[in-house]
Formats: sequence, structure tokens, C-alpha cells
Amino acid sequence: MIAYPVLILLVAAERLAELVVARRHLAWARSKGGVEYGAGHYAWIVAAHAGLLVAAPAEVWLLHRPFLPALGWPMLAVVLLAQGLRWWCVATLGSQWNTRIVVVPGMPLVERGPYRWIRHPNYVAVVAEGIALPLVHTAWLTAIAFTAANAVLLTVRIRVEEAALRPCG
Repeated sequence: MIAYPVLILLVAAERLAELVVARRHLAWARSKGGVEYGAGHYAWIVAAHAGLLVAAPAEVWLLHRPFLPALGWPMLAVVLLAQGLRWWCVATLGSQWNTRIVVVPGMPLVERGPYRWIRHPNYVAVVAEGIALPLVHTAWLTAIAFTAANAVLLTVRIRVEEAALRPCG
């Protein structure tokens, strides 16, 4: 059971790394006249993601969820693939990537990397990870709760992001 908390801590460390990168990119965007959209829902997204990282191991511990290799190993693979997709998005967008919705006037939409095929590949990674991370150790209640909350939040976020990007594309 020690491996699962370690995995959660590694994902939490990855999230902190994202925030460091996002803060640097936010400063760059603001220096170029970047405008933030949807700041009101950002705290809810942060809360949902923090909740995922607390609830999944709590469910495993409190409800004595077993590790089922037939489920756990494939879900771990999905988690790792989601991380790879997320960082591919970060690398592709470069300074334009952020955890917030920030639009720099005059910057074109990125249409390379995973954005060649999917409009919002980072959100594909978020959805996949939100389902898979809890299921690595059969925390299915957390997977359902996060997925439901995330669906609401992403619906709002994608609408705001699409409206913010409309002048660009």
C-alpha cells in the first residue's frame, strides 16, 4: 500500500511543477499585455484537483480498497500516458501554456503537436488522469465524484476559453 501514496505524492509534485511553470508563463503573458479570463472558476478547479489528491488515498485507507492488478496496472499506464500528454501540451504551447486562461493579444492559435488533432488535448489528459489515478487502487467513489465535478468545471472552462480565443481564430 505504500506505493500508492508515493504515486499520489509524485502527482502532487508534478502539479506543483505545473504551477511554477504557469506562474512564469503568467508573468510573461502579462508583460505582453495578456488578459486573464474566467478567474472566478479557477479556485474551484484548484480545489477539485487538490480534493482528488486527498480523496483517493483517503478512500483507499478508510475503505480498505485493495490493489487489483488487472485494474491497477492498466490505470497506472493511463496515468503515465496522461502525464506525457499534459507535458506535450506544455512543450507545444511554450510560454502560452498556463493553468489559467490567459490570452496574449496578437498571438495565433497553436495548431501543432497534439493540437493538430484535438482542440483541447490538455483536458483529455485531465479527464483520463481523474478517472485513472483513483482507480489505480480501486478508489472508485473518488473517480466518480471527481469525474462529475470535473465535467461541470470543464464545461464552464471550455466555454470561457473558447469565448476568449474567438478573436484569435
